[in-house]
Amino acid sequence: MKYRARALNSDTEISIEREGLQIGGRFVDFADLRGIVPMSHRVLVDLLSDERIEISMLGFSFEGFWEELSRAFTDRSLEALFVEESAVMSVEGEYELPDGKGRGRIELYPDSIIILPPDDKAVRIPLCFTEKLVSDGYLLDILTLDGERFTVGRMGYDTKPFFERAQNAMVKTKKERNSVVSALKTEEPFSHAGLFRTTTPELFWGAAIGKGRAALELFTGEDSATYLYEFSEPEERFTLMLEEALEAMGPHREIIYITDEQLAEKPLYRMAAARCRAVRYLRARFAGRIIHSGNHTEKLKAFLAS
Repeated sequence: MKYRARALNSDTEISIEREGLQIGGRFVDFADLRGIVPMSHRVLVDLLSDERIEISMLGFSFEGFWEELSRAFTDRSLEALFVEESAVMSVEGEYELPDGKGRGRIELYPDSIIILPPDDKAVRIPLCFTEKLVSDGYLLDILTLDGERFTVGRMGYDTKPFFERAQNAMVKTKKERNSVVSALKTEEPFSHAGLFRTTTPELFWGAAIGKGRAALELFTGEDSATYLYEFSEPEERFTLMLEEALEAMGPHREIIYITDEQLAEKPLYRMAAARCRAVRYLRARFAGRIIHSGNHTEKLKAFLAS
């Protein structure tokens, strides 16, 4: 839908697109947004560049504009989290993240809980990496294996059903994932194996982990290279972050090895990296690729031994 409003120092036409805002002759990609805020019949659009665009004089269209904009922005965040399955529940509720809190859209999927605030802090919490879910009747604490804590709740009559379904989904996801992972077979030197998404058990990966070095093989049907990483953290920490990053990206393997310049040209991948610290962690430790060829094994052994 098109709206008439005042923005960028002039009266102009604004349309809300799937990937961003068209404000007159200027397009603002959702990947460049830090957040959106409604205030006194105005909408403040804060960019990562620290620019603020104020949209005002919407008249009776204000509520419709805000509803459409917030929905489009969070839908694009959902797309950047690489969610393809249908939601089990989608509700409005309160949330608390490690770096913020508020009220917004909260969704339960077969293998995850997703919090979608109107800013760049959207997060997908894989149920396979949760340590436990703790409910006090109003709020649900989600404790993850890497020590983070997320809280959702105060969803009205949806609160109890959401908690119960989340608990059931966690138990089912862990059981299904453990069953598949325990049966995965890899060849030396790849001694560590795992899935991407629990919902796609046919796609998996294998890792060889040495002292401060790791090699990653992606078994997705289009395998052409081994990806290399260097790290200084304890192996247990690196392995956990590796597993989280690969689960987050699903089969979108480019995101773990393309350059920062290439990432800048892919708005959806920029949004994905911004919304997952494990992906950023793994990208920061990328050390190159070994293309599959006749001397691939020798190059791989040399890298792990050096």
